[in-house]
Amino acid sequence: MLGGVAAVPALPLSAAKAETRARQGDTSAALLEEWAAAEGGHPLVPDIARAGYRLGARPPRPRVVAKVTDFGARADGTTDCAAAFNAAVRAAGERGGGAVLVPGGTYLLSSPVFMHWSNVVLRGAGRESTILRFTRTLDDGYRPARQSNGNSRWSWTGGQVWFIAAERRARSESEDYAGTEGWLLGDTLAEVGAASRGQRTLLVSDTSKLRAGDLVVLECDNPPDATLLMHLAGDIPGTRSYDWPSRAPQLVTGSGGQYIQYALLQWPVRIEAVLGTRLVRLAQPIRYDLRPGWPARLRALGPTVHDSGVEDLTIRNDVVAMTAHNKHPGSNGVCFQAVHDCWARDVRVENCDLGFGFTTAKSNTLTRVTVGGRSAHHSFACRMQSHDNLVDDFEIEAFTVPVPAGAVHHGLNLEGLSSGNVWRRGTMAEGTFDSHRALPFENARTNIALVNNGRVGGSAASGPLFGARIAHWNIRVTGGSPYAITIADVAPRSLTVGVQGTTGTVSELAPDFTGDLENLLADHGTRPRVTDLYAAQRDRLNLG
Repeated sequence: MLGGVAAVPALPLSAAKAETRARQGDTSAALLEEWAAAEGGHPLVPDIARAGYRLGARPPRPRVVAKVTDFGARADGTTDCAAAFNAAVRAAGERGGGAVLVPGGTYLLSSPVFMHWSNVVLRGAGRESTILRFTRTLDDGYRPARQSNGNSRWSWTGGQVWFIAAERRARSESEDYAGTEGWLLGDTLAEVGAASRGQRTLLVSDTSKLRAGDLVVLECDNPPDATLLMHLAGDIPGTRSYDWPSRAPQLVTGSGGQYIQYALLQWPVRIEAVLGTRLVRLAQPIRYDLRPGWPARLRALGPTVHDSGVEDLTIRNDVVAMTAHNKHPGSNGVCFQAVHDCWARDVRVENCDLGFGFTTAKSNTLTRVTVGGRSAHHSFACRMQSHDNLVDDFEIEAFTVPVPAGAVHHGLNLEGLSSGNVWRRGTMAEGTFDSHRALPFENARTNIALVNNGRVGGSAASGPLFGARIAHWNIRVTGGSPYAITIADVAPRSLTVGVQGTTGTVSELAPDFTGDLENLLADHGTRPRVTDLYAAQRDRLNLG
């Protein structure tokens, strides 16, 4: 036993060895070496080395091609600049891309800025210099988006600066935001054979339509027997006794309550090389098995946005009192929806319902980002099959107006079959590590300091809080509470490594699965030798 949690007997790191290394304080180093040897197939350690823009590269800084002031924007506090901003972004996009400069000053905007074009960057003169003051919520400045129960979808998606393809936006509007939220896909390019987690080379039916460098979508069926869901939860015994149709109808095919987004598991991945008529090599190891009972295919990616960003500015919503839970009108920040390889850099969001949101987003990087002002619902949200996004050097400030009765602040949200996402090098005066149900798997939060005062959430119909391989690694809690941070009592095949400052190790969350969860709690109360799992994995693979 290690910290009251049994290690999996079959794990490469045996229980006895783990106990010895825990006493020596180097469990983290041993786990890192075993992850490297497993080539992405370690049973506990998530494979996160390639999270972020272009597999972890630094986002570029394109040259300026337009200024919002040339399109009528004025930093006078009274001129509505929304039309000018959108016209400037359009002009840059239609000429092939570049940066749209927003000179210093405060610009009033009554509606969102839609980033519909690839290779376009909205760039301010600095967070303290360029202020985008949004005077209306998405409800008022764009359109309401209410569910049948009265909840507002702007509580968890949508942005005042919104990266979304024009075609994706048009489809959502035609469906009154009640249908799909994710990728617009093209033709099937090839069928895919069986493979094991950690493989990069796949056997396919035909490679004639595949090209090195292409981003494609690896898609597999989610069958009614829930075997794919069991696999994403680690294939532990408790997954077989879990009543999937009644406890997770939003996830289960044939349940009568499945969200359309979850009928298929979809992971965008880049083709690194075409190795012949039947073989391709991917740029990343696959994160789950491909089995005959879950037919898989590679599909073309349809209209999207990529290589666009927002940087060096503050988004300041006029203060609207925080509403009851899930009734939020959309005082939001930045949203990345069905886009890939985009970024936010040196951006501050104030007085928000949602600060930064990923909705079916892939390989985006947020760096040096801050949420502040009055209390938020989601400071950061990662939902609807969002994969491989990186949030680096982030801060959630102490709220200037606290969370009111009947409302909730979550913190770092993960949900909806999302995987490969990383939060690192952060400080949180507000919020917790919010796993928001619908089986997020293989994600990491590492090298973070927090007070730990938020709450987890998620619909009771969305099933388990955790899938397999959730890692909380080198976490420093200043408020004492282990709530949702030490997750060895609730999360299957998970890692809780080097959590410091808590009064105990009980998560205070109700476990979804019975029996041995086959996970590991290590180096508790001490700073692990490997302080940042993401940085260590990249160093180990010489990724820079």
